[in-house]
Amino acid sequence: MGFTLDKVMPWGRSYDEYVSMFNLTEKDLSLRILGCGDGPAAFNTALTKRGGSVVSVDPVYVFDAAQIRGRIAETYETVIAQMHNNQGDYVWEDISSVEQLGKVRMSAMEDFLADFDAGKQQGRYIAGELPSLPFESGKFDIALSSHFLFLYSAHLSAEFHIRALQEMLRVAHEVRIFPLLALDGAASPYLKAANEYFSAKGFSVDTMRVPYEFQRGGNKMLVVKPV
Repeated sequence: MGFTLDKVMPWGRSYDEYVSMFNLTEKDLSLRILGCGDGPAAFNTALTKRGGSVVSVDPVYVFDAAQIRGRIAETYETVIAQMHNNQGDYVWEDISSVEQLGKVRMSAMEDFLADFDAGKQQGRYIAGELPSLPFESGKFDIALSSHFLFLYSAHLSAEFHIRALQEMLRVAHEVRIFPLLALDGAASPYLKAANEYFSAKGFSVDTMRVPYEFQRGGNKMLVVKPV
């Protein structure tokens, strides 16, 4: 059975959140960027408007804008209810309330939806998923993955994480992953294994603090690149 839309809980993050989550400098933003598992985030459309070079890959892009919009409408209240129930797990500073969070996320997703059809035609939104990416080796300078690897440690194996990181390093010079916590707020049990594996392979592996924290304690990213 293939990927189906009912598996998705669309929740798009903003351009500013991406910049903070991955500590992206102006130099970084001028490079060739790949977003893995971007979903309905606004990063691609916003960076493209700024003249940047970015491609997003996600299995949800096999659907059209109307289908994705429909799924957002179906799941939005459920996600907001979950946020109300788990408010203590989050830091309410830059985003001050669940209501404001909803507005920020919906604004990001509306920006994505407005850009999606044109972006697909231009090759900026490509249907695909880790751990097998539809790109030639070395196509990108930086590959980013937001709220997928490590976050879903209870659902994805250590082997999957290693294969996914290997694939990102095949297509990009540098990989950045955020956050490093699992859904329960604990550090991912696979972080140590990933560090040891890629260090042994001769890569530079660093855990770096970033100027972003929404999930409580989630203020670090993993950076892997050749030495």
